[in-house]
Amino acid sequence: MPHATPPKASSTTLDPHYPDLFVNDGQLPPSHIGPLRASKPSLPIVELRKRFEDDGYLFLKGILPRAHVQKAREEYFKFLAPSGVLKPGTNPVEGIFDTTKDRNTFPGIGSGAAGANGHPGSHAAVFVDRALEAHYQSWYADDLCKHPALKDFIARLTGWGSKTTAFTRTLLRNNVPGNKAIGVHYDQIFLRHGEPTSITAWVPIGDVKVTGGGLMYLEKGHHLGIEQEAKFMEEAKQTGLSEEEAKSAFNQNMMSTGLLSEGPREFAERFDRRWLVAEFEAGDVVLHNPFAIHASTINRDPDNVIRLATDLRFVDSSRPWDQRWSKQYTLDDGV
Repeated sequence: MPHATPPKASSTTLDPHYPDLFVNDGQLPPSHIGPLRASKPSLPIVELRKRFEDDGYLFLKGILPRAHVQKAREEYFKFLAPSGVLKPGTNPVEGIFDTTKDRNTFPGIGSGAAGANGHPGSHAAVFVDRALEAHYQSWYADDLCKHPALKDFIARLTGWGSKTTAFTRTLLRNNVPGNKAIGVHYDQIFLRHGEPTSITAWVPIGDVKVTGGGLMYLEKGHHLGIEQEAKFMEEAKQTGLSEEEAKSAFNQNMMSTGLLSEGPREFAERFDRRWLVAEFEAGDVVLHNPFAIHASTINRDPDNVIRLATDLRFVDSSRPWDQRWSKQYTLDDGV
């Protein structure tokens, strides 16, 4: 199958002097970096739908109240403080990493730190266990995940209305400065037990500098994602996998982490695409479709700020969806 035609350079430009951005396989060359297009939620819904369809994502500025997001950030780092991750004498809401500690003791969960969504190891037990328990706290599971401003917007954007349903399973993830970044993937890999109609809301919980480890999206990557999925399904047939085996993100034809690649730099060079980046503020949300290819940069925040964000997913409940996402996130849950 021929690859989708690489997109022409966007007419939208930011300051051409991007700071140095690093990923798991090295520094991104400036030729493979571009700006993520921002949208105001107040734009006509027809225009917003067009942008989502054309780009595969919708970067919404200030759709959530900043104070509500910052409150969740404060509560999260208060909850993780017993692990020793925070710099002594700092305010929890700042989320400043204690650089006297070994960062390997504070690995991110669900970011490819371990194969098949496994536990990163006993060396990180306290930190990882607290990070998992945070998913169940009311300030997160109720106040942030069920925020009406986001669900109501998605209901209007999609036309799903009252059928708009949020998955219970979410991915609340931190990224300590210098730790491994999220590798290249699209979400449908992990949602194959349902139709490819879900919408993911990536919610930065706090401000994220361009160098702070935020998400980045492959330009027009949703077209390439559809191609990649078709390729995987064809390979599954050729290698004799059952339908159930083919749906697994960790089947024998996939990487152990379910990713397309650990290296965003190599991936961009191979497909001649740019990674689109931005600075995020508390209250911003990026919506993306299930085939939008994305990854993250390594957190090199100059102030040692820990990046915190969550993935919330929404579906039309009248259509078949992946029921494995109907319960809270746990390690080794096969998803």
